[in-house]
Amino acid sequence: MSPSRLPASPGHSLSLRGLLPLLDRRTDFSELQRFLASDAVNPWPALNLPEAARSFVIAALHQSTALVLTARRQRAWELAEQLRAWLGRPEGVHLVPEPDVLPYERTPWEASIRQGRVAALAALHLEKSPVLVASARACLPATMPPPLFRQGTLKLRVGEFRSPERVVGHLNAWGYQPVNLVEEAGTYCRRGGILDVYSPAESLPVRLEYLASQIESLRAFDPSSQVSTELLASTTLVPAREARPSPAEERGRWEGRDLSTCHPRAAEEFEDDLEKLRLGEVLPHQELYLAMLYPEPGCWLDHLPSHSLVLIDDALALEQAMMDLEREAAQQREESLGRGDIPPWLPGPYGAAEEIRARLRSHRLLKLSSTGEAVPGPNLGLHPNPAFGGRLEEAIVQAVEMAHSRQRVVIVSRQASRLAELCAEWGSTPPAQASALDTSPNPGGLVLVPGTLTRGFRLELPDGNLILLGDGDLFGFVRIEPRRPLRSRPSAVEAFFADVRPGNYVVHVEHGIGLYQGLVLLQENGLQREYLKVAYAEGDELYVPTYHADRLARYVGPDESRPNIDRLGTTDWDRVVSKAKRAVEEIAEELLALYSARELVEGFAYPPDTPWQQELESSFPYLETADQWRAIQEIKREMEQPRPMDRLVCGDVGYGKTEVALRAAFKAVMGGKQVAVLVPTTILAQQHHRTFSQRLQPFPVEVEMLSRFRPPKEQAEIVRRLQEGSIDIVVGTHRLLQPDVIFKDLGLLIIDEEQRFGVVDKERLKEMRREVDVLTLTATPIPRTLHLSLTGARDISIIETPPEERLPVVTQVTAYDEGLIRRAILRELDRGGQIYFIHNRVRSIQYMAARLGRLVPEARLAVAHGQMDEAVLAQTMLDFAEGRYDLLVSTSIIENGIDIPNVNTLIVNKADRFGLAELYQLRGRVGRSSVRAHSYFLYDEELRLSPEARERLQAIQEASELGSGFRIAMRDLELRGAGEILGSRQHGHIAAVGFDLYTKLLAQAVRDLKAGRMVRSEITSVGDGASAPSGEGAAAPGPTIDLPVEARLPADYVPDAALRLSLYRRLAQLTQEQDIEAMQAELRDRFGELPPAAQDLLWVLRLRVRGTRAGLESIRAERERIVLRLSNHLRAPLALPAPAQGRGNLIWLPYKPGYQAKPLWRRDLETVLERLR
Repeated sequence: MSPSRLPASPGHSLSLRGLLPLLDRRTDFSELQRFLASDAVNPWPALNLPEAARSFVIAALHQSTALVLTARRQRAWELAEQLRAWLGRPEGVHLVPEPDVLPYERTPWEASIRQGRVAALAALHLEKSPVLVASARACLPATMPPPLFRQGTLKLRVGEFRSPERVVGHLNAWGYQPVNLVEEAGTYCRRGGILDVYSPAESLPVRLEYLASQIESLRAFDPSSQVSTELLASTTLVPAREARPSPAEERGRWEGRDLSTCHPRAAEEFEDDLEKLRLGEVLPHQELYLAMLYPEPGCWLDHLPSHSLVLIDDALALEQAMMDLEREAAQQREESLGRGDIPPWLPGPYGAAEEIRARLRSHRLLKLSSTGEAVPGPNLGLHPNPAFGGRLEEAIVQAVEMAHSRQRVVIVSRQASRLAELCAEWGSTPPAQASALDTSPNPGGLVLVPGTLTRGFRLELPDGNLILLGDGDLFGFVRIEPRRPLRSRPSAVEAFFADVRPGNYVVHVEHGIGLYQGLVLLQENGLQREYLKVAYAEGDELYVPTYHADRLARYVGPDESRPNIDRLGTTDWDRVVSKAKRAVEEIAEELLALYSARELVEGFAYPPDTPWQQELESSFPYLETADQWRAIQEIKREMEQPRPMDRLVCGDVGYGKTEVALRAAFKAVMGGKQVAVLVPTTILAQQHHRTFSQRLQPFPVEVEMLSRFRPPKEQAEIVRRLQEGSIDIVVGTHRLLQPDVIFKDLGLLIIDEEQRFGVVDKERLKEMRREVDVLTLTATPIPRTLHLSLTGARDISIIETPPEERLPVVTQVTAYDEGLIRRAILRELDRGGQIYFIHNRVRSIQYMAARLGRLVPEARLAVAHGQMDEAVLAQTMLDFAEGRYDLLVSTSIIENGIDIPNVNTLIVNKADRFGLAELYQLRGRVGRSSVRAHSYFLYDEELRLSPEARERLQAIQEASELGSGFRIAMRDLELRGAGEILGSRQHGHIAAVGFDLYTKLLAQAVRDLKAGRMVRSEITSVGDGASAPSGEGAAAPGPTIDLPVEARLPADYVPDAALRLSLYRRLAQLTQEQDIEAMQAELRDRFGELPPAAQDLLWVLRLRVRGTRAGLESIRAERERIVLRLSNHLRAPLALPAPAQGRGNLIWLPYKPGYQAKPLWRRDLETVLERLR
């Protein structure tokens, strides 16, 4: 049994288990242990414990299965983190996730939540003495009964006879979904004798390889690379979800359900659900019917083994939380029934609180309450620490004094090394440092341990107290440790260019623009070969061999018009490419003048990080995501170089770009430079000014804000102070770009959302780029910016990792429907949230607001738009942020607005009139917290949508996963066209060859200029190579090969066509024989033994690598011989092995058609290639 799929944070390496035996020295704790070891079920009197010490006591008591119940989700998370540290066994502690939907809501549960709950259930059945931590909302819902969970659990072992058909039948019966690629828990894929399955009980998916009906091997594999990582002896399959499909004998319960009281739309939706349930299908929102799926639904407490210990963290708070949940569910039910949203027979989501209490009384129960409550019972000598609130010197001096008085002092901090220096400085005693505490420290010791601990406590002991201090005690804040992503994701750039679908316009590097029509299988001379079929003008068709798949790339033009398809067999395409090359070589010089020339400018090299820099970064109340950390390091590294920086940071809204910018700004100030932060709106300027001021308050850094809405006198004063250098950081709108704004020593310019500025502003920015370091922040790069990023003329950092617990926004594209609008608003009000309603027409916004006021009188409503008085607008936004309004009817002014985590519903009216990037930015305004957000994009049903508008709305719905900003920019590039790079004169060349090949040519020209050579380079591949930021990684296709072999991946070997094409593209880009060997091993691992046609494909790729090395242009079968054509004449003398002959630039071998299966000609060909090497 592997750990829950809700993974632990890196802090789990912290181990404090050596402190647990100290509690045994107290007689009252020994008495408690003896009581709990007895068979008594009457509860021990509640323990008076400080909150920070409860996890310590729970860990010390842990001997059997334990369930820890608490009121709130955040507290459950904290307890789970602390227990992992105390036990030093992170895999044995499981956090039970809360459902992320409201009662009676038809929204699917987030997959990771659904699967994490099953993993926790599995721990109760399969692990020895696990610890589960659950909030009230997590443990109250009904669940699968324990006997059924055991029935749905199947253990598989290597060597046993259990046919793949039987296993697949089991998977279908218990809710697993068939997919083409197994990447998420609860899915499976069968490919002949290979069966991939991802059980929620396992941390990785497992690959079963069969020999007939016997399991020959079991291997865990990485869901990202799909490559096996280790051999297993066994694996355990558990139900994929708590709400399994209805078995055939139980489907009658869905017959005859009355829907007469429902609203017509709701009745239609429920009837559709009932029909699918009658067929045994699994609904996306199957959990809505969980309590009806089983004759007697289970409760989480039912799954606890006998003699389990239930511990309640703050019994009063838990009781109150349970009552609140019951009341909320009852209120929601009453309102939903009144609106006709649900039928009366739909049961509630929670078990009755009294029933839960009764089940609790049947277990050993221990209540933990706060110190100071009037509760009888011992407190075990545990007391809270004083709060030092950042007064480090006072804290360090006291810690050293306590150690000198023979007490045990342990400090757990993420800044342990820095604290060690301060201890030596202020306490004259260098402390001991340990990576973990596996044994108890001696009295008089002061030990520093790196790690994360919220707060500590004091434990009274006869031979010297234990004083445990955490970051919360020392600094007054608690760092939140986010979960790390389970697996890496493919590059967004690669994903875009690799995504070629039937119907797309494509560019073939040698033949021009055509229409891709998919993979086709052709019979030729008794051989079956697979090709990429491309349609050209006048009915011509091109069949591209699969091992040349890299010569095709998706076409993106400069505008939305459809390109002209080329004709085959003419020189038209060659002329077009030659013209584009000449144009590109000219513009490459201009590009380097603007961007590459920066390397020749002597910029300012900032010094390495100062101790203050480290202190600022340590005060960040979150742990940086991997992408965020990488971006910060890249920026710092560039700032320390003696040339101006020009870096683009692309990250979704709310992914931490501001923190990246703030650290760069602070580094610049520490280097003696001024910083300008340029933002498009006053509202955003106010937000950034507030953020910078708060974070930099402890440091001697002067932060100001400049905009045209400040009084003229204040503006003049700020401008004066900027010129004299008394302001370090100024945040402002385009007012910063006015001629009167002169800096004494500007070192860093930070631009937020550059695409929001006008042409004049951009020209001024272009000038500033020559002189100072520039950091541009954006969620959706404008095409021009994107071009330069991809051609290597500008550096880019991409932040794709979502923050802790952030969930994808549920997105719905639908016709305007006032019933839907009312339900969406009421739904958000029911859970205490707020709503944005976007109406992007100032003329009619008041009319729309009045209409909404009549539609939803329950909502407190405000209006905001850019033509309002600035002071009124700012006050309206502030009132909304502080919760004085529920519904803000606004133009797209909120697109770059302030962060309001409580806003979790977005409704966009006439969404078809917005650009894709705008829609994406708007959606980024919601879902800023761990609450599941909803967005509705409405269009006028009476108006016919243009194909482009339809595509935009489809794209925003499809891009629902977190971190889609870069992909949206790519899609927007395709929908709006590639636009200009340095002027309209390039428009025709981009249209003629496509954006991808154009940027490939441009990147090559830039590289040649940088290397001091301007050559007429042959561009021989398009696609992923063209998108490589530095130009590296471009595939080299080598010689054209046409030999009598079935070089393909058969459809019965790789059934999914899209996956086959993806593999063909990867194979076509391999340029080293060792890479081909690795790919062969991967294919063998993922799909089983390679059939002859797949072996032939890899053999042809090896020939291509060797042919490239030998300088061959082609290897072809022509009549009765194999002909090798060299790019140059044969070097003399060259002894060719018999029966090969050669003359000029040709070498040929005898070959008789019909004997392709015989290996002689293959052996001869390989010998010739070896000799040419």
